[in-house]
Amino acid sequence: MKAILIFFMFFSLFSFGQNIKKHQWENRVILIISDNKNTSEFQNQVQVLKDKSSELIDRKLVIYQIIEKSYSFNFDENWILSSKLYSKFNAKKNPFKIILTGLDGGIKLSQTEILSAKKLFAIIDGMPMRKRELIKNKK
Repeated sequence: MKAILIFFMFFSLFSFGQNIKKHQWENRVILIISDNKNTSEFQNQVQVLKDKSSELIDRKLVIYQIIEKSYSFNFDENWILSSKLYSKFNAKKNPFKIILTGLDGGIKLSQTEILSAKKLFAIIDGMPMRKRELIKNKK
């Protein structure tokens, strides 16, 4: 059942493609940006998040892996050719960058070092909308 839910969530959201704004009010978004998907920082960051897939779903998180000329949605192995996301979210061409946006679409975190799952979840769990989600889920 969990696998079906994950597949449905990832498949249905894939259609949003490059328009990050379409996730607004539905999902929090993590952008993992690098000039090369084979760097250790990029690979380590992806693995940190892959290891926490159920926590990502619980917090309504979707992932974009972005390199200079292509991107991938969540952990899909298929990369889509486009440089728009890289240009838009990495204008300074940092070798590695991670961005977290909230449900409101606003940037909640932007940093150039690997983001631990503990820090990510602490940031999200401290957000007012997340606190309301937790209270609602307890009922």
